Amino acid sequence: MKPEPFDIPTRVGLTIRGEVYHAESQLGSVVVCHGFKGFAHWAFFPYLARSLAEEGLTTITFDFSGSGIGPDRESFTEEEAFATNTFSRDLEDLDLVEDYARRMRWISGRFGLFGHSRGGGMAIVFTAAADSNVGSLVTWAAISYPNRWSPEDVLVWRKRGYADITNSRTGQVLRLETPLLDDVELHGQTKLNIQNAAGKIKVPWLIVHGTADETVPSAEAERLHSASKGISTLRLIEGAGHAFNAQHPLNEIPPVLEQVVNETVKFFVRNAAAK
Repeated sequence: MKPEPFDIPTRVGLTIRGEVYHAESQLGSVVVCHGFKGFAHWAFFPYLARSLAEEGLTTITFDFSGSGIGPDRESFTEEEAFATNTFSRDLEDLDLVEDYARRMRWISGRFGLFGHSRGGGMAIVFTAAADSNVGSLVTWAAISYPNRWSPEDVLVWRKRGYADITNSRTGQVLRLETPLLDDVELHGQTKLNIQNAAGKIKVPWLIVHGTADETVPSAEAERLHSASKGISTLRLIEGAGHAFNAQHPLNEIPPVLEQVVNETVKFFVRNAAAK
């Protein structure tokens, strides 16, 4: 299955680059959101997208415009975009992707939304919006709050004007400037309040989290599940890490990843068929 690439310009001069995996007999559609320092071609995302498309769900994957990933879809060459990215910009990107997919007729009616880590947090906020067209939601290792830094780290960050972020995969050190801090301070208790958004979700929601997650503690999944007031289904995967044992490139499929992909596909198919 060869995906069809697309580019979407943003209002600030950046580009959302992505691809659509067309289902032969379409039951519905799913949009997939990566997390912080992630990208659409990382490890399990193409595997997940193909698995969804093979079961009748046209799947749209993309790099957020502030991800830092360049035209090769692999390297962090857009360092300024990464440095100045915000949660609010991610939400604007999601709006643009949905609008574009509708114009291209990849989406009609309600659709499924998937998010991993930070992308999971943004997917929750997006789904909870009053005008949302999301019909089902799956989050893996989702964050439950946007402010991920200690007060001490924030003071140093403010004083220097940036924080150093190391890409553990490549060793590359990237700068993260203060717009992200400004965004969280301005909107963290309102439009970026992920836990509050969880309480507003009214569509089927599968929460998947590894108990050995080294980046986002599984307690955050339990917090989201509790906030969802009985809407969500919580799946804690014993011993699984943040990426469900996946590595980039994905040369083999870890059993735990295969398990959560299969559960995710079945969930989206079931809820697409129920619409």
